[in-house]
Amino acid sequence: MAKVYDVIIIGGGQSGLACAYYLRRTELNYLILDEQENCGGAWQKTWDSLRLFSPADHSSLPGWLMPKTKDGFPPKDHVINYLCKYEERYDFPVERPVTVENVEKESDIFMIKTSAGSFSAKTIISATGTWKAPFIPKIKGIDVFRGKQLHSAIYRNPDNLKNKNVLIVGEGNSGAQILAEVSKVANTSWATLKDPEYLPDDVDGRVLFDVATAKYKAEKEGKKFDPKDYNLGNIVMVPPVKEARERGVLNSKGSFKEFTEDGVIWKDGSKEEFDVVIWCTGFHYATDHLDNITETDPKGKIETEGTKAKNTEGLWLVGYGGWTGYASATLIGVGRSARSTVKDLTNFLEN
Repeated sequence: MAKVYDVIIIGGGQSGLACAYYLRRTELNYLILDEQENCGGAWQKTWDSLRLFSPADHSSLPGWLMPKTKDGFPPKDHVINYLCKYEERYDFPVERPVTVENVEKESDIFMIKTSAGSFSAKTIISATGTWKAPFIPKIKGIDVFRGKQLHSAIYRNPDNLKNKNVLIVGEGNSGAQILAEVSKVANTSWATLKDPEYLPDDVDGRVLFDVATAKYKAEKEGKKFDPKDYNLGNIVMVPPVKEARERGVLNSKGSFKEFTEDGVIWKDGSKEEFDVVIWCTGFHYATDHLDNITETDPKGKIETEGTKAKNTEGLWLVGYGGWTGYASATLIGVGRSARSTVKDLTNFLEN
């Protein structure tokens, strides 16, 4: 008879590891299934120059602080190394590369169909994040544009963009950061649905997490939350973005209404030609592996109470952003969601 785990975590990135940290403190039999060939989660897929918004000591998973870096903002490789060492430090049971293709439920047992065969579990924690579900809006003429289009999910560096005409789309942090480095080698324009909004220069991820914590406490106590000058969706002024501001390149042209074969038509009717469009337009949720056991909205969002799926007993979701816990898509924020999830899950299995 095939082994039935108490818990299977789908996803071996930061959210899955945070859950495993708390599971190792229990008597539960658990396993992590990770699609990646190597440790480090989605950080392996990000662009080369990406840095955290916070110093290392404010960007750590539960139990072990991330080692500090010289300039305060850890680069991508430092984060990947930390995640790998974290996994090794606690000797988590991880199988990779294993792609979860489908999940079904028979009686009270989840049947997980994967590229490495079938696994069975009493409960599931889905921690697959968003990186596999990049979002590109349906804009008129998008299919007739003859230039190259890529999403920030697959953008790595500007090496092959030198002297090209490049359109960056999106007013968030990824749009500002990618614009900052591409504008050094290419002719860039920036398209945004609304005017980009920036946080004060002295606000980084530490403050953002404190704001998220304050919001969490206020709502738990039934109080009104006043974020004052801080909007968690605003652009963080990391050093590359500050430098781009000094060069005068953080200038949005607003939105465009349609594509042509060679470029776009802006809202004012003017036309501009582009060789490349980089979409920094965010992500949906990578939850399609759960389609057979629960309902999802068009973005892949699942109705939850805390991190527990409302309509599927035994299913939890961790690290997908606000709907699975304040700041749960961050290294430091996911620990709170992971801790409450494991507590809830343990109680579920005991009853």
